Amino acid sequence: MSISLEALETELLRLPTAERARLLDRVVASLDADAERDRAWDAIAASRDAEISDSTAAEVDGRAFTAQLREELK
Repeated sequence: MSISLEALETELLRLPTAERARLLDRVVASLDADAERDRAWDAIAASRDAEISDSTAAEVDGRAFTAQLREELK
C-alpha cells in the first residue's frame, strides 16, 4: 500500500517537533551521497572563516556582490 505525499506530509506535521527534527536529519543524511565533497566544502569554509578572522580577507555583502555580478554579465 502506498501513501500519497499529501497524506504523508499531513501525518509528519502532526509529529512533535523533536521527532520531526530527527526525521529531517535522517532524510537529509539519506540525500548526502558524497561525503568527500562535503569534507572539501567544509575545509574551504573553514579556510575562508580563518582568513576573515585574521583579516587576510574581507567579508563580502552577498546582495552587493550579486548586483555587481549581474551588472558585469549584462
